[in-house]
Amino acid sequence: MKILFVNKFLYPNGGSETYIFKLGEALTARGHEVEYFGMEHEGRCVGNRVNAYTSDMDFHNASKLTKLTYPLKTIYSTEARKKIRLVLDDFKPDVVHLNNFNYQLTPSIILEIVKWRKETEHKCKIVFTAHDYQLVCPNHMCNNPATRENCEKCLGGSFINCTKGKCIHGSTAKSFIGTLEASFWKLNGAYKYIDTFICCSEFMKTKLDTNPLFAKKTVAIHNFIDKIPWVDVPKEDYILYFGRFSEEKGIGTLLEAAKRMPEVNFVFAGKGPLESLVDSVENIKNVGFKSGDELADLIRKARASVYPSEWYENCPFSVMESQLYGTPVIGADIGGIPELIQAGKTGLLFKSGDVDELCDKIHILWQDDAKAKEMHDACKELNFDTIDEYLEKLMKIYR
Repeated sequence: MKILFVNKFLYPNGGSETYIFKLGEALTARGHEVEYFGMEHEGRCVGNRVNAYTSDMDFHNASKLTKLTYPLKTIYSTEARKKIRLVLDDFKPDVVHLNNFNYQLTPSIILEIVKWRKETEHKCKIVFTAHDYQLVCPNHMCNNPATRENCEKCLGGSFINCTKGKCIHGSTAKSFIGTLEASFWKLNGAYKYIDTFICCSEFMKTKLDTNPLFAKKTVAIHNFIDKIPWVDVPKEDYILYFGRFSEEKGIGTLLEAAKRMPEVNFVFAGKGPLESLVDSVENIKNVGFKSGDELADLIRKARASVYPSEWYENCPFSVMESQLYGTPVIGADIGGIPELIQAGKTGLLFKSGDVDELCDKIHILWQDDAKAKEMHDACKELNFDTIDEYLEKLMKIYR
């Protein structure tokens, strides 16, 4: 089978890139042919035979003159249609698997895939993996950065709310472009050509299902995670947070909880805009950004980890990873987080943003050694999808 992965970035940049690279490697290892389409970039590490890519759109470092051309290009891209057509004519994929494509590539590529499919009479499925809420929310997070509140005003298709709330970078101009982009493609109806929408959580599925066009085509499949060897190590007396130090991650709530519990030791591993506040709390040890074996060691030895997010998380790897290392998670009951924790067995849930309840849950695992040990042992029985198991489900969708 021939699979064409479409993603705006074709270099390591985030979760969607990790997703397509790992899937591509696994599919190739199983004898399938895989190519990639997206933007050209000096860091590009995958591609296609005809070397057809769109020009790099750098929203942060481009010249003012170049940026003047971006508003129209982020809504519709003639260049993207021409370039993907070159790949389609050469590669003749059986599946085009879309990922993050809005703004840089634009949904205009869907129209070209459909046109090519019709003209060549080549059967080709269009599959889309939603890594965020972009198709129903122009700022892609269902969160208003100005008010720091989760927001669902656009879910019914009234995208003007994005402009009213200045939901994209707090800018009326950028938010208006987001409103135009979402409204244009709603009227155009390009998304109706997508055969299957893959959502990485049941929660995300409910949000995409607010669009009747998507509702009959969505399927929820949690992300895959690499198998982690079980190693029993002595637990140490600290509660771990690892990730970004930012408001939407619930850091403010966690810091307040830490201040109320001076007897509890916290270790924070990460970086972000709230780092100075993290450093100001006496019972928090900030070890900075960690990865690889260092991070694995920190997770394994922690009595528990905390994931206090306050936005609609999708399927956070950190929650799965912590439990697979044998460390129970105290997680906020928001977004896709509750789907990953067996409450009372492999972790505990608290009301997102509720400092009192968070303190109560931390105290349970800090003071009750038997309970902490019981949850640690229960984590051994967890079974999140490996890439092999995920591929089995994906191939059924492809076929």
